[in-house]
Amino acid sequence: MVTFLVVAVLVVFGAIGGMKIGPAYLEYAKVKKAVAAVALEGRTGTVADVRKGFDRRAQIDDIDVIGGADLEVSKEGGDVVVSFAYTKKIGLVGNVSLLIEFAGATNQ
Repeated sequence: MVTFLVVAVLVVFGAIGGMKIGPAYLEYAKVKKAVAAVALEGRTGTVADVRKGFDRRAQIDDIDVIGGADLEVSKEGGDVVVSFAYTKKIGLVGNVSLLIEFAGATNQ
């Protein structure tokens, strides 16, 4: 009986955690997709063009955790490399929170 109760509690906490953490990873996927797209578009443009392009995509895709000014844009060879990093704080229960550090680059 005690084992069943422990398993049930773990399943409930796992489900609650998944429902709170899942959207953060979906948002990270949207950011990576937008960054990859602007890196391809920005091959011939300037750093400002890449940042403006990201801001346009972020507005369309409803990305608000990072903006064009937060991107690091550089060139390696003939390729534009765009990298980003941000943190997401997710409240779990009461005063318990989870801090996730997201980062990515187009050359990874």
